[in-house]
Amino acid sequence: MRDGCDIHPGRPVAKGETANRCNLVVHPLHGAVSNPDTDAGQYTVEVNPGHPSELLEGLRPAGAGAAEPLARKDTAKKTHERVNDILLGPLERPVLQLLCRHMPAWINPDILTAMGVGGGLIIAFGYWLSNFDKNFLWLVDFGFVVNWLGDSLDGTLARYRKIERFKYGYFIDHTVDTFTQTMVCIGLGLSPFVDFNYAMLALVSYLQLGILTYVRTAVTGVFKVSYGKIGPTEVRVIVVGVNAVFYFASNPMIHLLVINISLFDLIILSIAVAFFIHYIVVTLQQAAALSKQDGSRKKCA
Repeated sequence: MRDGCDIHPGRPVAKGETANRCNLVVHPLHGAVSNPDTDAGQYTVEVNPGHPSELLEGLRPAGAGAAEPLARKDTAKKTHERVNDILLGPLERPVLQLLCRHMPAWINPDILTAMGVGGGLIIAFGYWLSNFDKNFLWLVDFGFVVNWLGDSLDGTLARYRKIERFKYGYFIDHTVDTFTQTMVCIGLGLSPFVDFNYAMLALVSYLQLGILTYVRTAVTGVFKVSYGKIGPTEVRVIVVGVNAVFYFASNPMIHLLVINISLFDLIILSIAVAFFIHYIVVTLQQAAALSKQDGSRKKCA
């Protein structure tokens, strides 16, 4: 007997229990599945119904009828399979692993994500500055290198150090990517090389591919980064090549059957059309596969 409370000898005391918590009974769970994270047993807890606020700290639910735990670890559970089968993968992956091995301890994935955003802002600013001097296109190319480092390394470093936060990482990575892509295309539209309307058309087509990726991940559980061996890294290389055309080539007007368009606008329009066509083809293929899958399930039922 302690302070008027009946403490049974030999009975385990739950974490967080104090001497003045009366009417608290702790029952060991016999035959319960052991918790791999700890050697301690699991217990159910009965709390005085007249004092529902007397909650214990650190207790796990004992069964289906138990209350939700105070701290959940859902962000530590992988929710999808990641596929990144890109053309430059055999070159890119060893480089990223080498950088991860030599990355200072104080640099974490969030810092690298911010670095990728900074690269996107450098790109946008460089495109705008090219109105005053074409040599600022070199700044744009530098921005693409910074963006690639930050965007490609953040997730790779998290996996290398085994500190993944799947839900948080998935959410932050793709919302940030959308912002960065928007800034890049706005900067391109403000440059002297491409009409703003064509730059926005390219943005819409690229964002459509992003939406397709996220929806397909939610439906199939497979996060496929690449389309036909083309992923974000290859898109960056393509745009750097287009910048070289901007820098070294002239921009003549081309007279087509329906419109008169400059060479640079035609290049961006062609890229946008290719993205649109790819979006439609992949959407139809995925829809057919899902329809067949759901149909087979109905027959089995």
